[in-house]
Amino acid sequence: MSKIQGLLQELEQEARTTRRVLERVPEDRLTWKPHEKSMTLGQLALHVANIPGGLASAAIRSPFQVPGFNQPSPASSAELVPALEQSVAKAREILSAMDESALGNTWRVVDGDKELMAIPVGAMLRSLMLNHWYHHRGQLSVYLREVGVPVPSIYGPSADENPFVAQPAAASV
Repeated sequence: MSKIQGLLQELEQEARTTRRVLERVPEDRLTWKPHEKSMTLGQLALHVANIPGGLASAAIRSPFQVPGFNQPSPASSAELVPALEQSVAKAREILSAMDESALGNTWRVVDGDKELMAIPVGAMLRSLMLNHWYHHRGQLSVYLREVGVPVPSIYGPSADENPFVAQPAAASV
């Protein structure tokens, strides 16, 4: 398996998990936040939905100008899964168009004329597109817990869901 195929496989697997988390974001709690310095639940959820496509797009733009980190809020929790699907489709399209040599190209982040970061594209995709995504998805699961929403299984059982325990069969009538 090529490195790009491995990234694509992981993207697809993690997108399914992320979808389960986003599906639980409650409509009536989008403006909740745990601290005044924190993003709202809606902002964080939309950020999680947009990370794969946004950072895959950034990976093919070098030098990349540091963006403003203004996090938009969704008008509705119904926006989250479609945003994730669009984002994952964009990431899939970009990664599928890359060849293995592209992963070794240097990706540069600049602030005006000042270079802030220079790393291989493959490292950027691993650390920012994927690991950054998982980090914020973990934050989102804590937000869900704090607002009383059952947390789905992510890599194993949560206190609310255990995919390794057989569910009782429905009683026949």
